[in-house]
Parts: sequence; structure tokens; C-alpha cells
Amino acid sequence: MAKKKGGGTPATVALEAAGVPFTVHSYEHDPAAASYGGEAAEALGVAAGRVFKTLVAEVDGTLTVGVVPVSGQLDLKALAAAVGGKRAAMADPAAAERSSGYVLGGISPLGQRRALRTVLDVSALDHPTVYVSAGRRGLEVELAPGDLVTLTKALTAAIGR
Repeated sequence: MAKKKGGGTPATVALEAAGVPFTVHSYEHDPAAASYGGEAAEALGVAAGRVFKTLVAEVDGTLTVGVVPVSGQLDLKALAAAVGGKRAAMADPAAAERSSGYVLGGISPLGQRRALRTVLDVSALDHPTVYVSAGRRGLEVELAPGDLVTLTKALTAAIGR
């Protein structure tokens, strides 16, 4: 896969710095789209099970990232269990943006301002490559799920439903 050269988002800069192969895919974001992830899958012509959304939740008071296919939802109980917590709830959107350095709909699990505990849904390992936000609405990065796990220091668990 081709690497994007120079500049880019914090996510692509992190990928370049790590020497990980990746491909950037862009599309025209529609502000009226009902779902950022669904829009990405449709615009790129990729099965929704290969496109993953990055969600920030709070597990026992600690911000935690869950990365799940856009075709489903984050199971908050499963996320909490995966990190040894008791209770999880979606994080305040402003807290998610502040912590990650990205805007909602463009939060990437890569290159976040503050590295958070990350859990990747185990279904990602079923694919040779997956798509995650590259840090901007309308911009996705395709990479091997093993590289995503390594770079984010993610746990893998069944956290999608």
C-alpha cells in the first residue's frame, strides 16, 4: 500500500513515523449524512463491516476508546468488561474532542492528543485491512488490523453488537 507523503493529519503523521503501510481514501463529506461511518462505507464502496468507527466512552471515570464496525454499535458493558471496569457510558462529546484533538465524526484511534486505553472489536482481525478515520470527516485510512493494534496498544475483544 502507498504511504501518504508529507503533512497530513496527526493520524497519518503517526503512521508515517511508525513506517506502517497504509492508504488514505478521501470522499466528499455530506454534512446532512445520518451516519459518518455509514457515509464513509458507502462513499468508498467498502463493506460496512470493514469500516470502523472510533468512539470515546468513560469507563469507571476514565476515558477509553472503543473501535467497532460502522455496521453495528458499541456494547458499553462489553467495553467495560474488556478493560476490567464495571460501568461504561459514552463520553461527553466535548471531552472526546478535547482528549483526542479531533472533531466528532473525524476522531481517529491514531495520533490522538492524549493516548487512551483502546479496545478494537475482534471482528477487525477477520479482514486483511480495515478502514478507520484518518482524523478528518471525509478522510479514511486503510491499514492492517495488526498494525492498528500495535500502534494504539489496543486490546481486542468482542465489543460490538
